[in-house]
Amino acid sequence: MKDDTHFRLRSLSALALATTVALGTATPAAAEDIQIGFAAGLTGYLAFFDGAVLEGAEMAVAEINAAGGIEGLGTIELIARDMRSETAAAAVVARELVAEGVSALLVPCDVDPAIAVGQIAARAEIPMIAACASTPILAGEIGPYMFQLKTADTLQAAVLADYAIAQGYETAHILLSPDTPYTDLLPQWFAEAFEARGGSLLGTTTYAFDQQNFTAEATAIAALDPAPDVVMTSAYEPHFPAFITALRAAGSDVPVLGSDGIDSPTTFGIGDPAEGVVFSMAGFPAPGSDLEAFYRAHEAQYGDYEPFAFSATGYEAIQLFAAAMAAAGSTEGPAVRDALDAIVDFDGVTGTTITFAGQDRIALRDVTLVEVAGGEAVSLGQFAPDPATVPSP
Repeated sequence: MKDDTHFRLRSLSALALATTVALGTATPAAAEDIQIGFAAGLTGYLAFFDGAVLEGAEMAVAEINAAGGIEGLGTIELIARDMRSETAAAAVVARELVAEGVSALLVPCDVDPAIAVGQIAARAEIPMIAACASTPILAGEIGPYMFQLKTADTLQAAVLADYAIAQGYETAHILLSPDTPYTDLLPQWFAEAFEARGGSLLGTTTYAFDQQNFTAEATAIAALDPAPDVVMTSAYEPHFPAFITALRAAGSDVPVLGSDGIDSPTTFGIGDPAEGVVFSMAGFPAPGSDLEAFYRAHEAQYGDYEPFAFSATGYEAIQLFAAAMAAAGSTEGPAVRDALDAIVDFDGVTGTTITFAGQDRIALRDVTLVEVAGGEAVSLGQFAPDPATVPSP
C-alpha cells in the first residue's frame, strides 16, 4: 500500500468546496425526496475520517436511488455540510439541517462535535447514526435518538486485551491523551480488561492532542525498566505514525497494539516502524468478501487510493436508515427510531451482522484484528468477546 494521505486530503478539500457550492445553489428538494443530513468535518482534523464516511454514504444513496429509492417513501437526498471539525460550528450546522427538515442525520466522527449535533437533533426527535464515533458514552449522553454503528471502544478494548493475554503478554503500558474521549478512555478500558484477565499495567504516558513530536514520550517508554511486554494506544492520524516512528527510533521493539483510528494509508506507508503493529477494525476485505467488492467499487468511483473501513460504515449507516424507514413505512422520527432499535442481525458490508435490539443503541458486532506485515494488512480473524468481560462505559 502506498501513502496517498495527501491525495485523499486534497480530494476532501475539493469535496468540501464542491459540497458548499452545490448546497448554495441547489433548488428545493422534490416533495418525495427523503433528506438525510450529515454535519461533517470536511475540513480540519476530521476531514480524513468524516470525508471517508461521506464517500460511503454517497455510494449507498446512489445505489438505493438507482433501485427506485425506499419503497413507498421516495428517493434519498444526502445533504452534507462542513462544520470544519469545530464543536461550536457543528451545533450551527445541526440547527441548519434540523430547520431544513431532514428526516435523519449522520453525526461527526469525534464525540464532542457528535454530542453537539446530537443534543440539537434529539430535541427535534430526529434519529441519528454515528458511523464512525466509537466511544460508547455517546448513545447514553444523547438518549434514544442516537445510535452508534462503529465497533464500540469497549468491544475493541476487550478483544485487544484477549489478544494480549493470548500472546503471553503479562505487563502493559498505555499511551493516551486526555484531550478527547477516544484517545483517553479506550486505553483505560484496555487496561481494565487486561488486568481483569490477569495482566498488570506498569504505567501510563500522556500526550497533548495538538502536539506533533513524540520523541520525549517515545524515549521515556523505551527507557522503562522493566520494559512492558506490550504498549497499547488509541492515538490516531497524525499522532500514531509520529509516535510509532519515534518509538522505533528510540530503540524500542516492544509490541504495539492500536485501535481502528490508525486504519489509514499513512500507517501502512511509513515502512518498518509500523511492521508488526496489531490493531482493531470493523472488517477485513478478504478475497471474495462483500467488503472487498465494496472497496473495489469505492476505488472505481473515488480514485486510485486505498479505502478503509470508515467508508464502509458510512455506507452501512445509510443502508440502516433505509431499512428502518422501509420497516416503519414512514420517515417520522419516532417511527424510524423504533425501527432502528428493533434491528437484529442486519448484514453489514463489513462482513459482520449488526444488532441494535437490546443493546442500548450501541451496535453489537464482531471486532476484526489485523497485523501490519510487509506494508499490508493481514487479518488475524474476527472476534466476539464474552459480553461479561467487556468493560462498562
